[in-house]
Amino acid sequence: MNDQPVYEVLRQAAINWPQRPAVIDEYGTMTFDMLWNETELLKAQLQQQGVTSGHAVGMKAHNGRYFIIGLFAVAGCGAAVMPLYHLLKKEETAQCIADAGLHFLLEEYIGITNENDQREPLALSGGGFYFSPTTIDADYPFAPHVDHPVFVRFTSGTTGTSKGVVLSQKTVIDRIEAANRGLELGPEDVVVWVLPMAYHFVVSIVLYVRFGAAIAVVSDFLARNIIRMTNDHNGTMIYASPLQIRLMAHDKSEEQLPSLKKIISTSAGIGVDVCNDFRARFGKDVSQAYGIIEIGLPMMNLRKSAEHPDAVGYALPGYDIGILDDNYQPLPPGHTGYLGIRGPGMFDAYLKPAKRSAEVLVNGYFLTADYASKTEDGLVKIEGRAKSVINVSGIKVFPEEVEAVIETYPGILQAKVSSVPHPLMGQLIEAEIVVEKNADINIEKVMTYCRQKLSNFKAPQRMRVVESLEMTSTGKLKR
Repeated sequence: MNDQPVYEVLRQAAINWPQRPAVIDEYGTMTFDMLWNETELLKAQLQQQGVTSGHAVGMKAHNGRYFIIGLFAVAGCGAAVMPLYHLLKKEETAQCIADAGLHFLLEEYIGITNENDQREPLALSGGGFYFSPTTIDADYPFAPHVDHPVFVRFTSGTTGTSKGVVLSQKTVIDRIEAANRGLELGPEDVVVWVLPMAYHFVVSIVLYVRFGAAIAVVSDFLARNIIRMTNDHNGTMIYASPLQIRLMAHDKSEEQLPSLKKIISTSAGIGVDVCNDFRARFGKDVSQAYGIIEIGLPMMNLRKSAEHPDAVGYALPGYDIGILDDNYQPLPPGHTGYLGIRGPGMFDAYLKPAKRSAEVLVNGYFLTADYASKTEDGLVKIEGRAKSVINVSGIKVFPEEVEAVIETYPGILQAKVSSVPHPLMGQLIEAEIVVEKNADINIEKVMTYCRQKLSNFKAPQRMRVVESLEMTSTGKLKR
């Protein structure tokens, strides 16, 4: 068996569709053959730097061709890659490196490199990356409990704590093959891309390359630009968050989307009103999809999106969706219970503490920490969420991380971060703080401090002082 089937995905795409568009971004159109050649060039430079099997590379790149090139180049070295959001601050990046145990950092640059920069420039056509080793010992293997690890991403576990989810080369292939039984994408398709690639890349970016679909990257999520990109390049599918779909539904122009076949909402639940507004504006139904990093894309609502836009859909072929009681036994249709999923492309392991997926599953199910119900014919609807994770415009924020930063501010004893609904952003971050006696705390200064230490989407938009925070019997914050 090929030990690098993810890299083989790109090689085969270049063989099958060499002159077809692979990526359409701010720099123009890149064919699959061009994408392969640039990736081969970067891969060779990474190998010269010593990147090989057993290593893990953090990669910071914005949406576009360089993200995709970096992703496949690291995989082609036999190493694992952890995409990092390109707007993360220095302290946040360092924390990611430490938490995951990354050996190297790959950071996109555009144009001329800085002569005084100590990082190694790896040049490509029109741009490239800075490469640098971290303090992690290169001889210390990454995720030795997983065979051929290729991707890692931190996500929220059932307790709300961040866990590194590790996917092997085989798992990625199994996952994208399963997902495309629902998406049914092929070389005639053009996917209009608006989400952060750092958070959506397996059953999206890798899948699109595998099946020859072009990726048209929108420079921002303004409605007029999404509509323009879709019409300019005959986009057939838009994969977006409720925020982007809401903005499009409220677009005041008269432009329609004649080439669009599917618009899929992901990353957070979408309101029925948004779906109705979009249908009224463009005459097309919005389909929800349930994506989760531990599983992939096991459910989509392509069959009953008009009648039930609030449902996340039906299980794709090969997946079993269980609605479970407190003893994790299946409930009959119409009841609400824990949502459990089992099927192809299950994650291989958690990173720290090292734990294989078999140690996490319950009766073969991965428990999502969401509550759901299922109709007699299998249509699933999310009824509530048990996780503490906050979703800001499709990007997940962990309250514990924000609280830790707030509590470093002089005079603040304790912080609790939660969310409040917002019609466009989905959720906004709100903080409650307990301060030391006689401390002179200026709320605006604390919020400025947070914006200096955290990415803008993580920084609290509201903050207030409280006398105390409610605690559990074990001394933990009660959420």
